[in-house]
Amino acid sequence: MDGLHQVDIIETLGNHFDVHPLIMEDIVHTDQRPKMEDFGHYIFIVLKMLRFNESNYEIMGEQISLILGNDVVISFQETEGDTFDPVRERIRNSKGRIRKMGPDYLAYTLVDSVVDNYFLILEKLGERIEDIEEELVTDPIPETLQTIHEMKREMIFLRKSVWPLRELISGLERSGSTLIQDSTAIYLKDVYDHTIQIIDTIETFRDMLSGMLDIYLSSVSNRMNEVMKVLTIIATIFIPLTFIAGVYGMNFEYMPELGWQWSYPLLWVVFIGIGVSMSMFFKRKRWL
Repeated sequence: MDGLHQVDIIETLGNHFDVHPLIMEDIVHTDQRPKMEDFGHYIFIVLKMLRFNESNYEIMGEQISLILGNDVVISFQETEGDTFDPVRERIRNSKGRIRKMGPDYLAYTLVDSVVDNYFLILEKLGERIEDIEEELVTDPIPETLQTIHEMKREMIFLRKSVWPLRELISGLERSGSTLIQDSTAIYLKDVYDHTIQIIDTIETFRDMLSGMLDIYLSSVSNRMNEVMKVLTIIATIFIPLTFIAGVYGMNFEYMPELGWQWSYPLLWVVFIGIGVSMSMFFKRKRWL
């Protein structure tokens, strides 16, 4: 079922399949945490289907609710468009085990499609992180810092969507429900391994972004230190020159050097000599 605004149809389905009213409420309210609840004659599953918008590098999510019964699987989505098209194609073409196995295998296939789509999103995020890292090394700008913060926010959102999925898959695998056959439990274990791999990748990306943030701050600090070093050296060179100019700028009547013919050229020679000698000294100390 696509679209959760048709509350009357959802209520009719719930009454027909004897679904608890609280579960129907969870289906309509799309801020649920990924979870699994076993009610004996059916299992209720909630998870997040994510999409990656490449135009603004934003992750968008919607809630997927599944009801697994003895002979039925009901899916509820917020909007049309999903990652289930390959599953539908396999059903239409009678490919693989999906028509030979029970509804539990179909539910596993839907969950597996959602999890596999996480890998595609992580691949896109990995490419984006590589681009940011290259930009950080070559020419970091204030916009780079904003991009890093946006990526960290997307990682937090992705982690909140994926982390509870581990408990969900583990609960399905160990539920002991008669609705899940032993043959399907093996496939659920494979999905669980994929979930762990996704979580590890997310944590790795988060660490990389934190390291990139430190690199950016260090780069900006080093650039500031270079600017301050140049300004300090210039100021240091001009300190003795300013002192000499200040001494001979005093308005005393008896200053013998002022009456000498070569005093002005000699003063420039002294200025240039001091500047050159101090520059050579700083260069020898590798301060320049």
